[in-house]
Amino acid sequence: MATTVMADVVNFDSASIGQMPPGWSGGMTGPQGTPKWTVEIDPTAPGPRRVLKQSGRATFCWCVKDAPTIENGTIEVKFKPIAGDQDQAGGLVWRWKDGNNYYVARANALEGNVSLYHTTNGGRRTIVYKDAPVAKAIWHVLRVEFNGEAIRVLLDGALYIDTRDGHIAGAGRVGVWTKADSVTLFDDFTVVASTP
Repeated sequence: MATTVMADVVNFDSASIGQMPPGWSGGMTGPQGTPKWTVEIDPTAPGPRRVLKQSGRATFCWCVKDAPTIENGTIEVKFKPIAGDQDQAGGLVWRWKDGNNYYVARANALEGNVSLYHTTNGGRRTIVYKDAPVAKAIWHVLRVEFNGEAIRVLLDGALYIDTRDGHIAGAGRVGVWTKADSVTLFDDFTVVASTP
């Protein structure tokens, strides 16, 4: 049985509109692009109306909490894919060491799937793809549970991926992720650290 050692929920409601939320850092993986992470107002937000929005364009865009770093636990976020001609993705990252080394699980409204990757030395490699209903312009809940090599990915409460992978070990930062020209909103980011 895992034991919870830390839990936190970020809803962005105390952050300044048009700015990166305090305690977060944003950037990209890949050779080109300009990610744009800002706190904005969305009247459809699950809670109070401030959300984190990615509206730039880059190969892979990430925004991670500066603290804590965790090795095992659960992360969850509510996300809403709004637009994108190439992609309409929302994702979660964990065991983030730097912009070139981390795990990512994402759901894509254009492709209708949920997928799990490891990004190592700047290269993203697929672990598992699963078909899944991901509607555009609707709020969804993406959740990842990770403990050692065990990884489970859930979308809207349904389990889509249950696998093992050992490419990235040890503690790292956690956060959210998009791809290409995805315009995506995020809210209620939850992180729970646990013992193995």
